[in-house]
Amino acid sequence: MQLSISPYASAQQTSKKKTVQRESAGDRSLLRASLSTWIGTHPSSPYPLAIGAVVLALLIGHPLGRTFGESILYIAIFPAIAFSAWYCGAGPSIVSMVVAVVGLRYWFGSPVDNFASVGNASVTIAFVIACTFIVAMGEMRRRHNEELRRAEQTLEGRVKRRTAQLDIANRDLRELTARLMRSQDDERRRLARELHDSVGQTLAALTMNLGAVGGDLERLQQTARTIEDTLALAQTINQEVRTVSYLLHPPLLDEAGLASAIRWYIEGFSERSKIRIDLDIPEDFGRLSQDLETAVFRTVQECLTNIHRHSGSSTAGIRLVRSADDIYLRIQDRGNGMPAEKLQELESGGTPGVGLSGMRERLRQLGGNLDIHSNGEGTVIEARVPLVAQAGAEDDSSLNIKVQV
Repeated sequence: MQLSISPYASAQQTSKKKTVQRESAGDRSLLRASLSTWIGTHPSSPYPLAIGAVVLALLIGHPLGRTFGESILYIAIFPAIAFSAWYCGAGPSIVSMVVAVVGLRYWFGSPVDNFASVGNASVTIAFVIACTFIVAMGEMRRRHNEELRRAEQTLEGRVKRRTAQLDIANRDLRELTARLMRSQDDERRRLARELHDSVGQTLAALTMNLGAVGGDLERLQQTARTIEDTLALAQTINQEVRTVSYLLHPPLLDEAGLASAIRWYIEGFSERSKIRIDLDIPEDFGRLSQDLETAVFRTVQECLTNIHRHSGSSTAGIRLVRSADDIYLRIQDRGNGMPAEKLQELESGGTPGVGLSGMRERLRQLGGNLDIHSNGEGTVIEARVPLVAQAGAEDDSSLNIKVQV
């Protein structure tokens, strides 16, 4: 009966053998590197190791010489000389070579009573020449390895310096981003104040003047209608300026706090978008720091805008809870969910849109996190921000975006 082995099975066996051989070679290289490192960290060890290797070879070769012949002593000593040359250096190798010659001549008189018993002087000279060659080759290899170790240490030092420079650059970039966000909020606050104090007052005076003119020209119906239309336009402009001013930075956020500002914004948003919003905020919510109130309010604002533009949901729910350690915000809709391509982009670690990037950056500056759960039945966004900014808030690991389909 004959067994046939397919070429594929034979190739698999060959590949496994090569893998085992590579692993074995790697283990041997690691052992040699560890031994060289140990000898380098113990300056007094090369001479004892070299002499001990030769003495051990002589002890092993002495009984073998009685059985297999006197030449086995030379064969037993060559590995010890090679070990000394490769790992201990030129000086210990020369000392071990001298110890070997003396041992062959004087220490083991029975197998090697004199040089004539194992040959003649030429054998000793040949042995010395062979040992010298081994020592020279080992010294060249040891110096080459030493140069490689110094080059590796230099490269590691450069990598550490570049890594430190990169960390400094990233920290400076995060600080610049934080200052930019604060400057943007301050500029919005200033613009809102200017619009309310200057343009708003002027438009209010214009509205009163037009109202007076409309009363005086009551008998002129056509003129009165024109004035009324103009008055309506002025009132519309006044209302739009007020709305823009409040959307840029609502005064209630500074005066009455986060809870009042969110209630005011949701009331206006429901009237404009016709989306019913269920709001759950404790009555005793209290005040927070300015940066924290601004970040939470902008997150609510951005989420409701996305619901109105993209979800198609007619209802939404907002829950804001304050605990002893952090602030928990949950915003949910019953719409179509996020598009499949957007979900795939977020799941693969892609760059989110402008709105998500803004929310992420604000929460990251305060050490918070943002979770997104989306499917065909709607989207849930959860944000959690500590009441006191943590020491590691600058680290990117403080923010995780999770997407569930």
